[in-house]
Amino acid sequence: MGFFLDLFSANVAYASIDSFIRNADRLIVNPLINLLFALALVYFLYGLFEFIANGENDEKKTTGKTHMLWGIVGITIMMGVWVILGIVLRTFNITGINPEQGTVNLPN
Repeated sequence: MGFFLDLFSANVAYASIDSFIRNADRLIVNPLINLLFALALVYFLYGLFEFIANGENDEKKTTGKTHMLWGIVGITIMMGVWVILGIVLRTFNITGINPEQGTVNLPN
Protein backbone atom coordinates (compact mmCIF):
# COMPACT_ATOMS: atom_id res chain seq x y z
CA MET A 1 0.00 0.00 0.00
CA GLY A 2 2.89 2.38 0.79
CA PHE A 3 4.22 1.89 -2.74
CA PHE A 4 1.00 3.16 -4.31
CA LEU A 5 0.94 6.22 -2.07
CA ASP A 6 4.48 7.07 -3.16
CA LEU A 7 3.42 6.94 -6.80
CA PHE A 8 0.72 9.55 -6.35
CA SER A 9 2.52 11.91 -3.98
CA ALA A 10 4.74 14.60 -5.34
CA ASN A 11 8.34 14.52 -4.24
CA VAL A 12 9.45 18.12 -3.94
CA ALA A 13 13.01 19.21 -3.35
CA TYR A 14 13.16 22.27 -1.13
CA ALA A 15 16.07 24.64 -1.36
CA SER A 16 16.64 27.03 1.44
CA ILE A 17 16.34 30.75 0.84
CA ASP A 18 19.91 31.06 2.10
CA SER A 19 21.30 28.85 -0.67
CA PHE A 20 19.14 30.58 -3.29
CA ILE A 21 20.38 34.05 -2.31
CA ARG A 22 23.97 32.83 -2.11
CA ASN A 23 23.77 31.26 -5.57
CA ALA A 24 21.97 34.24 -7.12
CA ASP A 25 24.56 36.58 -5.67
CA ARG A 26 27.50 34.40 -6.71
CA LEU A 27 26.23 33.49 -10.19
CA ILE A 28 24.31 36.61 -11.27
CA VAL A 29 24.93 39.75 -9.23
CA ASN A 30 28.71 39.62 -8.75
CA PRO A 31 29.50 38.76 -12.39
CA LEU A 32 27.10 41.49 -13.54
CA ILE A 33 28.80 44.09 -11.33
CA ASN A 34 32.22 42.95 -12.57
CA LEU A 35 31.02 43.17 -16.17
CA LEU A 36 29.69 46.71 -15.66
CA PHE A 37 32.97 47.77 -14.03
CA ALA A 38 34.89 46.30 -16.97
CA LEU A 39 32.64 48.00 -19.53
CA ALA A 40 33.01 51.38 -17.83
CA LEU A 41 36.79 50.95 -17.72
CA VAL A 42 36.96 49.91 -21.38
CA TYR A 43 34.78 52.89 -22.35
CA PHE A 44 37.09 55.23 -20.43
CA LEU A 45 40.22 53.72 -22.00
CA TYR A 46 38.64 53.93 -25.46
CA GLY A 47 37.97 57.63 -24.88
CA LEU A 48 41.54 58.13 -23.66
CA PHE A 49 42.92 56.39 -26.74
CA GLU A 50 40.64 58.45 -28.97
CA PHE A 51 41.74 61.66 -27.25
CA ILE A 52 45.47 60.89 -27.56
CA ALA A 53 45.34 59.45 -31.09
CA ASN A 54 43.48 62.44 -32.53
CA GLY A 55 45.56 65.29 -31.14
CA GLU A 56 45.07 67.52 -34.19
CA ASN A 57 41.32 66.97 -34.70
CA ASP A 58 39.35 69.01 -32.17
CA GLU A 59 36.04 67.28 -32.92
CA LYS A 60 37.44 63.80 -32.24
CA LYS A 61 39.27 65.06 -29.14
CA THR A 62 35.93 66.33 -27.83
CA THR A 63 34.37 62.94 -28.54
CA GLY A 64 37.23 61.28 -26.66
CA LYS A 65 36.70 63.63 -23.71
CA THR A 66 33.01 62.74 -23.68
CA HIS A 67 33.78 59.00 -23.67
CA MET A 68 36.27 59.46 -20.83
CA LEU A 69 33.71 61.47 -18.85
CA TRP A 70 30.99 58.82 -19.22
CA GLY A 71 33.48 56.09 -18.37
CA ILE A 72 34.32 57.91 -15.14
CA VAL A 73 30.62 58.39 -14.42
CA GLY A 74 30.03 54.64 -14.87
CA ILE A 75 32.94 53.72 -12.61
CA THR A 76 31.75 56.22 -10.00
CA ILE A 77 28.22 54.82 -10.05
CA MET A 78 29.47 51.26 -9.63
CA MET A 79 31.74 52.29 -6.73
CA GLY A 80 28.80 54.18 -5.23
CA VAL A 81 26.78 50.98 -5.21
CA TRP A 82 29.43 49.29 -3.07
CA VAL A 83 29.69 52.29 -0.73
CA ILE A 84 25.92 52.57 -0.26
CA LEU A 85 25.67 48.82 0.33
CA GLY A 86 28.40 49.02 2.96
CA ILE A 87 26.73 51.98 4.68
CA VAL A 88 23.37 50.19 4.78
CA LEU A 89 24.94 47.01 6.16
CA ARG A 90 26.78 48.91 8.90
CA THR A 91 23.88 51.24 9.74
CA PHE A 92 21.35 48.48 10.29
CA ASN A 93 24.01 46.18 11.80
CA ILE A 94 23.32 43.48 9.24
CA THR A 95 25.74 40.62 9.67
CA GLY A 96 26.31 37.51 7.62
CA ILE A 97 26.50 39.29 4.23
CA ASN A 98 29.92 39.78 2.67
CA PRO A 99 29.64 41.41 -0.78
CA GLU A 100 33.36 41.15 -1.51
CA GLN A 101 33.34 37.36 -1.17
CA GLY A 102 29.76 36.87 -2.31
CA THR A 103 28.70 35.02 0.82
CA VAL A 104 25.38 35.26 2.64
CA ASN A 105 24.68 33.57 5.98
CA LEU A 106 21.14 34.20 7.15
CA PRO A 107 19.87 33.06 10.55
CA ASN A 108 17.51 30.08 10.59
